[in-house]
Amino acid sequence: MRPLSPSTRRLSLLAALIAVLALTAGIAQATREDDGPKPPPRPLALAVMDAAQQAPKLDGVTADVKFTNNLIPPGTLPAGTRTPLTSGADGRLSFARDGRFRLDLHSDDGDVQIVGDGRRATVWDRSADTEYRLTLPSGLSGTVRGASRGVGGAAGIAAFGRALAPLLDSVTISGARPDTVAGRPAYTVRVAPKDDGGLLAAGEVSWDAEKGMPLRGAVYAQGKDEPVLELALTKVDYGRVPDDHLTATPHRAAKVIDLDDAAQGHRRGASADAARPSVSGLAAVRRRVSFPVSAPDELAGLTRSGATLAEDGKRSGAVLTYGKGLGSLVVVQGPSGRRDPLAGLPLPEVNIDGATGHELATALGTIVTFDRDGVSYLVAGLVPPVAAENAARGLR
Repeated sequence: MRPLSPSTRRLSLLAALIAVLALTAGIAQATREDDGPKPPPRPLALAVMDAAQQAPKLDGVTADVKFTNNLIPPGTLPAGTRTPLTSGADGRLSFARDGRFRLDLHSDDGDVQIVGDGRRATVWDRSADTEYRLTLPSGLSGTVRGASRGVGGAAGIAAFGRALAPLLDSVTISGARPDTVAGRPAYTVRVAPKDDGGLLAAGEVSWDAEKGMPLRGAVYAQGKDEPVLELALTKVDYGRVPDDHLTATPHRAAKVIDLDDAAQGHRRGASADAARPSVSGLAAVRRRVSFPVSAPDELAGLTRSGATLAEDGKRSGAVLTYGKGLGSLVVVQGPSGRRDPLAGLPLPEVNIDGATGHELATALGTIVTFDRDGVSYLVAGLVPPVAAENAARGLR
């Protein structure tokens, strides 16, 4: 297999980082089994409170893993550029009580190892022989500390209800459905958008009813019975995890990329931007940019709902929104020469009224980028390709 190009590795790394954050947040997943032990019916609040009390008592977890990724349609990426994170894989997960974890994924497309200690994480891609290093968000450790203390009783249930209240305006949360997951008695909860969710249909999370360990999570697209993303624990064992199961395999010859260097620059820019007053409203945004902002009243049948000034520290851009909720579209405009996030990726080209653009179409949404008359455009949303392309063609 030939090494991945830098642009393709960026796509793979994005998937890797999502996997890291999902694991450290405790959103592990598991296979569904119709036959097996099921817990008794319980109200959702009580089932969650019990899980919050039981999970911190675990010494550790080891499990076989099945990761399914149907997000990017087959054939989108050329042969030789797929990785376990873009095509799916089997593997092994080890997770310790102190927050250390190791995930090994293996497939015909290569191997990936993700290792973390709750503060730092490394992602090793064997096909590119590259190791990425990053600092995990500090908020995750606070979440773990809060869970380790446990919450229960009437006060805990009330707090859980208050936390859910804002979500109930935009999503529907099912009850805790008794289930069997990876051979364990479990509860499953389904969350679905109340209004237009675009291509996003729902998400599901399952956890062990006796141990509190999250066991399953899946994301579903509209019109699809099977999840487009799923990380499955197919066999789960509870108990202390040996240290050598949590340690990264040495990759002495691997190229090392420290993502914190790039993040530092981004944070400095974000801090500078935060010090400036925000600029919103189409007229105000147009006065602050050096290019003509295309802002039709409607795009792809959606009404313009907002306009905000975006600054990168050098040149200003404009961010427009069309529609509301998950089914909305985002349009980013700026002077030509700004870095195209899809540039160099092996993606199909699309004609936008004579301008050559690039399109990343997934099961959950679409991104289209193109340049025209000195302006760069990015159109994105949880919408099918035809909607994103029509919106792009409406920018005149």
